[in-house]
Amino acid sequence: MPEAHFAGHGAWADLAGALMVVEVSSYDPDVDRRNRHEKPAAYGEAEIPLYLLIDRDTRTLTVHSSPDRALGGYRNARVTKFGETLALPDPVGIELDTEILKSYVR
Repeated sequence: MPEAHFAGHGAWADLAGALMVVEVSSYDPDVDRRNRHEKPAAYGEAEIPLYLLIDRDTRTLTVHSSPDRALGGYRNARVTKFGETLALPDPVGIELDTEILKSYVR
């Protein structure tokens, strides 16, 4: 988000300008429903360009891209294992070395 975008807006603010949502999964039985299904649908419908799920259960990162409101989510999802380099597409356009994530899982 642009700096101070949410300042003074309370719990709800305009999502215009959001580049990406990043989520780290919890060790919770609802992770599959919430993080792998409901959230990509909601963020895609809100037209947030990227949703990155760092999934500690599967030791993967999933980057969802190309939001499509009519589809009800994202058109693309790419999965990368912990330890591999992950290329985040535009508008972020960076590469992440994910090796360190191996240290943060059970």
